[in-house]
Amino acid sequence: MNLTGKKILITGADGFIGSHLVERLLDEGCIVKAFVYYNSFNSWGWLDTLAKEKLSRLEIFAGDIRDPNGVRTAMKDIEVVFHLAALIAIPFSYHSPDSYIDTNVKGTLNIVQAAKDLNIERVLVTSTSEVYGTAQYIPIDENHPRQPQSPYSASKIGADCIADSFYRSFNLPLTIVRPFNTFGPRQSARAVIPTIITQLLNGKEEIKLGDLTPTRDLLFVKDTVNGFTEIAKADKLIGHDCNIATQSEISVGDLAQELINQINPKARIITDEVRIRPEKSEVFRLYGSNEKIKQFTGWQQQYDLKEGLAETVAWFKNVENLKQYKADIYNI
Repeated sequence: MNLTGKKILITGADGFIGSHLVERLLDEGCIVKAFVYYNSFNSWGWLDTLAKEKLSRLEIFAGDIRDPNGVRTAMKDIEVVFHLAALIAIPFSYHSPDSYIDTNVKGTLNIVQAAKDLNIERVLVTSTSEVYGTAQYIPIDENHPRQPQSPYSASKIGADCIADSFYRSFNLPLTIVRPFNTFGPRQSARAVIPTIITQLLNGKEEIKLGDLTPTRDLLFVKDTVNGFTEIAKADKLIGHDCNIATQSEISVGDLAQELINQINPKARIITDEVRIRPEKSEVFRLYGSNEKIKQFTGWQQQYDLKEGLAETVAWFKNVENLKQYKADIYNI
């Protein structure tokens, strides 16, 4: 599929990956409608930080992914849907699991039901590497067993299954996109890299973290959104799920030390018990396979870890960006 000139809806467009995807698809020549979460402040999330020229080319739709009527209204006259809207914080899912079912499972059902009824040409549903749980083998390919090690991951497994069922039952032209651990400018403080960077840039010399042993496959956000774009163009991936991964890993402890070395070598790491997940819930190893995306698309990783971290740190060093984060508060 050629995306140029296509009418595209992006849900979760006000979020971290979604706002970067908006920019990427505008550059691709798409006609973009951004679905943002309705609020009384009329905030469009990270889209508010985009250049006026880019905002002028966007149509904004404020709604709630849990509401089927609003979703259907947003999808009228749309040709391609990138569904990213979700609740994603794992600790928050421990005490508010109902909201994850409503948003992640029911929200995805609303998208695929409307897509079926409206004859949408292409639907991309966003999954997560968390559905795999701790690696049983590496690299983790798309056939790896699913392990619901948190209410969040369970909700995303449920959403994936709903999406897959609509492909199998109704031949909906759908692909499940599964990015591994994406990082970069605009990421929320509930993720480990912004947690480390914001503490360091606020002058902390004792950096509070949880378990340092888990490993993650870290993917710079520009590589992630390029992956979304390339997958959307690949008609042969309809009916498939597809990882976006670097096929490498780094431990949380080594990652933290790399950032400490970049920003303040005098800092040291201390363990904060409240940040440690229950043992059976912690995902100890994520190391993704990118063989499928390379087989079916022209995607290649463009940013190595050091390049991505450097660009991320530079963004956070901007005072206007940094002040939007509360480094003294553990953001679940």
